[in-house]
Amino acid sequence: MKKSWKLSLLVLLILLIDQSVKIWIKTHLWLSQEIEIFGLDWALIHFMENNGMAFGISFGGSFGKLALSVFRIIAISFLIYLIRNFIRSGARWGILIPFGLILAGAIGNMVDSAFYGMIFSESNYFHGGVARIFPAEGGYASFLHGRVVDMFHFPILEGFWPQWVPIIGGHHYLFFKPVFNVADVSITVGVLQILIFQRSFFLNEQNLSEKETLTEEEE
Repeated sequence: MKKSWKLSLLVLLILLIDQSVKIWIKTHLWLSQEIEIFGLDWALIHFMENNGMAFGISFGGSFGKLALSVFRIIAISFLIYLIRNFIRSGARWGILIPFGLILAGAIGNMVDSAFYGMIFSESNYFHGGVARIFPAEGGYASFLHGRVVDMFHFPILEGFWPQWVPIIGGHHYLFFKPVFNVADVSITVGVLQILIFQRSFFLNEQNLSEKETLTEEEE
């Protein structure tokens, strides 16, 4: 099986997991509802929606939302172009997998932003209702104006900083505060792999390219 097909299967698998979890959350929980994972009070399913980026970071306003959606489309197109070039140049899995993870995560959140507003009803926080898929009255938003579904929350540590700590003394802290989804995890893992192993990844590719060039010159 070609590298392109294997990488496509990896991307599709992550997308399937990401969207399956999100659709279940949307159709079974109301906004802000929490469920403990394995009975642990620091590992929660916490249903949230956001208009912005990964880990619940907001990008306010209708124009900001549209701009972010357009940026996602451009980023996804660039990633596909980059990965295709990597594959054509014979890049190793050490480079392909991280970029594949980032692509899968970007597409996963883009699906929410592009289509969820059209296919789901509003998650009714005040009346404890859950969203309905393909409601007769239509969705809660137009194309590219949907909200990204987040659900994983791990508030492992919580308390107050000691008074003697400069600036933040006496203030409340919560670790880990962000609420995120499978797509966010995929993007984060891919980026971390590139940052941690970038030197060995790209040096190997450079050495491989130089060897191929020398071989061609000898021939």
